[in-house]
Amino acid sequence: MTSASLGLRSSGSYGSLQQQQFQNGGSPFQAAPPVPPRKPPKMFKEKEGLFLWICKFAPRKKIGMMLLCVVSAAVFLWVLYVGKGEDTQELIMSMNSGVFPPDTGQIRHIDSIEKNDVGKIASIESPPPPPPPLTYFKGYTLPPGNPCEGFTLPPPPADKKRTGPRPCPVCYLPVEQAIALMPNAPSFSPGVSSLTYIHEENLSKSEFGGSEFGGYPSLMQRNDSYDVRESMSVHCGFVRGARSGHQTGFDIDDSNLLVMESCRGVVVASAIFGAFDLIRQPQNISEYAKGNVCFYMFVDEETENFLKNSSELDSSMRIGLWRIAVVHNLPYDDPRRNGKVPKLLLHRLFPNARYSLWVDAKLELVVDPYQILERFLWRKNASFAISRHYRRFDVFVEAEANKVASKFDNASIDFQVDFYRKEGLTPYTRAKLPISSDVPEGCVIIKEHIPISNLFTCLWFNEVDRFTPRDQISFAIVRDKIREKTNWTLNMFLDCERRNFVIQGYHRDVLEHWPPPPPPGAIAVVHPPPPVIDETLPNVSASNFVTSPVKKIPTKRGRERKSRRHRKVIPG
Repeated sequence: MTSASLGLRSSGSYGSLQQQQFQNGGSPFQAAPPVPPRKPPKMFKEKEGLFLWICKFAPRKKIGMMLLCVVSAAVFLWVLYVGKGEDTQELIMSMNSGVFPPDTGQIRHIDSIEKNDVGKIASIESPPPPPPPLTYFKGYTLPPGNPCEGFTLPPPPADKKRTGPRPCPVCYLPVEQAIALMPNAPSFSPGVSSLTYIHEENLSKSEFGGSEFGGYPSLMQRNDSYDVRESMSVHCGFVRGARSGHQTGFDIDDSNLLVMESCRGVVVASAIFGAFDLIRQPQNISEYAKGNVCFYMFVDEETENFLKNSSELDSSMRIGLWRIAVVHNLPYDDPRRNGKVPKLLLHRLFPNARYSLWVDAKLELVVDPYQILERFLWRKNASFAISRHYRRFDVFVEAEANKVASKFDNASIDFQVDFYRKEGLTPYTRAKLPISSDVPEGCVIIKEHIPISNLFTCLWFNEVDRFTPRDQISFAIVRDKIREKTNWTLNMFLDCERRNFVIQGYHRDVLEHWPPPPPPGAIAVVHPPPPVIDETLPNVSASNFVTSPVKKIPTKRGRERKSRRHRKVIPG
């Protein structure tokens, strides 16, 4: 084997190829003729003279130190310049040739990549794969043999004396099973997948109705909000601030806002404004719900003072399960309209919550929230549930009942109903089935916080903000307009089922006029009513008024009564 096949270099640390062949005795190359020595150049003589001059004067102290400094500075500049130049030249040559120096550590020449790295580089250079498809909750069916699978309502009890509404049986799963069935994914939101809310600082009043808190949406904006599409931005209260409840009207302390934003599961909420109701504690709540559900009671400053004066509220701002959140800068003068803010906009106050249960303050919750969610949302594969009115099904009949009961100004109710009639609202008939009613009993709302249900409550609130606060009148028009664009449905369950998990109470003003109950074992004494005095009669006053004696009604004694007349004796 020759040295050429070994790939020996022409020069290197092991000697040249010519030297190895000469040692082996061969001379394959001809010897070059001898070159005569050349005369040293003049420059060499000048350098030799400069060297001798330095050696002559260097032993002197001052000159030696100066020369040493000059030499050191020259060496330093030379090293800096040469090193930078070499690195720059190497980098430029590497970029031109596609080869980068190994100390860059980030990009390597493609030829030096091993075969097992080819797939890695290809995956880095190729675009990332599309995200996996979103998963949605699609409902479930109870296993065969479950008592709730074939449950049907029994006939109402035959009690002719009681004709009003009453609760009916409801089949709930045990709390543990209901918690285990809580969906891991949200429900599908038909029609809209992205919902944002309008934020404005400079507001101008609309054609009629509305408020600064609601943003005064125009009729054109109202019509556009019912054009359901994938990405939407709508008015939904809190328009003056980027954060709901912070300098927007309906303001809440930052400490409470932080806790509310940390609620990521289930929220149970209620509200009392104007000290109109008493706080009622939820009953039959599981320990899991007590530790994981956010129970919030919104109150105004008047109600806060009432609770403190009655020694119910202390510095902990808790009453039983309820966490008390004081609301400042209320947007409306009407407490009923203020109550619609948390009732319909809980998704704005709790932006990270998944489910919410609204309960009017006059109601007492007596069933665990997870059992209610399982029964009326998850089992029905619904994202919104509300009970229908126990007696009325038609909006126009409901409006007339509101006017008779003086629930609101009659002219405003007539204007709202006429407006809806012109938009196409018709009286309820069986032709609207499977829609079971146009009138809800809005004291309880069960909701999943997804875009379509949030859109529904936003638009429902906008109607309450523009027209009257009687939300039963505006419910059907909002629902029907959304249903025209999507296949979204909601669960309107029976009112007797609602009365199964909440107990109806009375407002505080009614309870305070009731006499206190007698102590145990005491005999109740009923006093007769005071006499009625007609002040229009002359010379009649309370001092000379004499009540007429009560006529005694004779009672029959039957056989015990004996005649006092003696029998006439006939002599015989």
